[in-house]
Amino acid sequence: MQDRVYKQVVVLSGKGGTGKTTLAAVLSSLLMNKVIVDCDVDAANLHIALNPVENKSFEFSGSKKAEIDTENCSKCGLCESLCRFDAIKDFSVNPAACEGCGLCFRACPSDAVIFQDVQTGKYFESTLSDGTKLYYAKLNPGEGNSGKLVTEIKKLAVKNIIDDIQWMIVDGPPGIGCPVNASIASADFAILVTEPTVTGVHDLKRIITLLNKFRIKYGIVVNKYDINEKETGVITAYASEVNIPVLGLIPFNNKFKDDFVSGINFKEMISGIREPIEEIITKMIQYLNISVN
Repeated sequence: MQDRVYKQVVVLSGKGGTGKTTLAAVLSSLLMNKVIVDCDVDAANLHIALNPVENKSFEFSGSKKAEIDTENCSKCGLCESLCRFDAIKDFSVNPAACEGCGLCFRACPSDAVIFQDVQTGKYFESTLSDGTKLYYAKLNPGEGNSGKLVTEIKKLAVKNIIDDIQWMIVDGPPGIGCPVNASIASADFAILVTEPTVTGVHDLKRIITLLNKFRIKYGIVVNKYDINEKETGVITAYASEVNIPVLGLIPFNNKFKDDFVSGINFKEMISGIREPIEEIITKMIQYLNISVN
């Protein structure tokens, strides 16, 4: 099977707060001919940084919920006695407590339980000022199946890719859970963003273990490396020991932080960190062994 033209790069972190989304936004500003997907569906915020115009929205149904048809209900109480989530009381279902297991639906002797899909989130197609497509999603609070929603937005992005696209930049969710697994499906390369702290190193190793199972190429970026150069040394020594490429070290930049908070145009913000970011891009292209227009 012929390889696709574009390369899919996923930006990940073992924990939240490392600067993963910020790096994804910076890469999105510097790379040409790209499409962007925010797979952090529990807390999508890449669109806040990039400020796109929303074009389309789609409803997402990630689960089913039970509801009792009171007209047909014989009030036998069987459903309430069987529900292990205590979601049924006085012949009524609390949708916030219902986990969608369907036991009440299958057990009801009167066929009075309705079991149907419910909307648990939305996903969006949007466009940046330069015409770049950005796809993102919002899972409703407390809902599950975030991995399924990640798969849906990636499928939508792939379906709408045009011939001149060279990059799919994916802002992955933090951690190592189900939505992370969905976000790295079909990835060509992963950028692992960490911070020079003890917890940063610990969670970096966890995400590395996950990626090794998927056999995906990856490299490390240490963000704000100069706030704790001793711990940065621990990270680079570990990377050297296990033969992981360090793509770059990004210094802490107070002006970038202040500009980001103030909402200044994103492309104007990156001047202070442009050099290390361009180095990261150069090394990534080398590891992928591709040519870029």
